[in-house]
Amino acid sequence: MSQNRYEVNSHHDGTYTIYTLTDSVTNASVTICPERGAIATSCMLGGEELFYLDKATYLDPEANIRGGNPILFPICGQLPGGQYEWNGTVYSMRNHGVARNRAWEVVADSDAGEASVTVRLRSSESTLAEYPWQFELLFTYALVEGELQIRQTYSNLSDSAMPFYAGFHPYFRSESKDLVYGTDATRYLDYNDNEVKSIDGVISLDGLKESVALLDAAARSITFPGPDGRGTIALSYSDAFKYVVLWQVNGSPFVCVEPWMALNGELVSREELPMLEAGGKMELLLKIGYSG
Repeated sequence: MSQNRYEVNSHHDGTYTIYTLTDSVTNASVTICPERGAIATSCMLGGEELFYLDKATYLDPEANIRGGNPILFPICGQLPGGQYEWNGTVYSMRNHGVARNRAWEVVADSDAGEASVTVRLRSSESTLAEYPWQFELLFTYALVEGELQIRQTYSNLSDSAMPFYAGFHPYFRSESKDLVYGTDATRYLDYNDNEVKSIDGVISLDGLKESVALLDAAARSITFPGPDGRGTIALSYSDAFKYVVLWQVNGSPFVCVEPWMALNGELVSREELPMLEAGGKMELLLKIGYSG
C-alpha cells in the first residue's frame, strides 16, 4: 500500500507540542506551534525553507518570536504610547495585538486531499483587559499542492461592533535587503521619515530601522526573490489586506513581507477602521507559494 501523500504529525520538541504538515509529492512541509500564538515556524516549499527563525526567541515563552509567521490581531503595528481609548476607557495593548502571545487550541486536522490543522483562539479575561470584545478566531493551516493556505475566520461574539485590523508578519530568508517586488503599487510610506515615496525598481530596506508600507496596490498579490535569490516567492491574499508592510533588521538575514488590513495606529486615528458587526464573521485567506 502506498503512503498517503499528505500527512499531519505532532510531537513534543522538548519545549512545545508542534504540528507538522507534509506533502511528499512536492517536498513541502509546514510546522505550527499552537502554544506560541499558533505561529508557523517553518515553511518549506519545493524543498526550500522560506522562513527565518531566531530559535532563542521561540524557546523563550516571554519573548516575542522573531521569525516564522506571527499572527497579528486585533491590530497590526504599534499604537501611540501603546494605548488607545474606547468609550471613555483607556486600554494598553502590545504591538501587533493579543493573538501572537496566547496559546491556541487545536480543534481539527486532516490528511484527506491536503494536510491541514485548525486552531482556535477565544477571548479570555486576559484579552478582555487589553481589548474589550469577545471574539473567536479559527485558522486552518493547509498544505495543498505544494502551497500553504491560511484560512481565517474572525467572529465577533460581542453585542457591539468590533474594531479590528488583522495581518501577518512572515520573516522570509534573504541575505539581500534591496529587492524588486512584483506589485502594482506605485507609492510607499517610509516610516523612517514619514514621507510618501515613489516605487521605481528596487525598494531598498538596507539600513532602515523602521518599516515601509506599500500604499496603493490594486492587486492583492506580491512576488519577490526567494532565499539567496533562488526562485520566486508569491503571496496572494483577500481584498481586506489593503497594505503590504516591508521590514528588516540590520545584520539579520531576513525580509518581512506583511499583509495588513490597516496601518500603524489605526485604532487611534480611525481614518479607515474596519468594524465587524455584532455577531458577525469575516473569512479571509492568505496563500504562500514558491517556484524554484
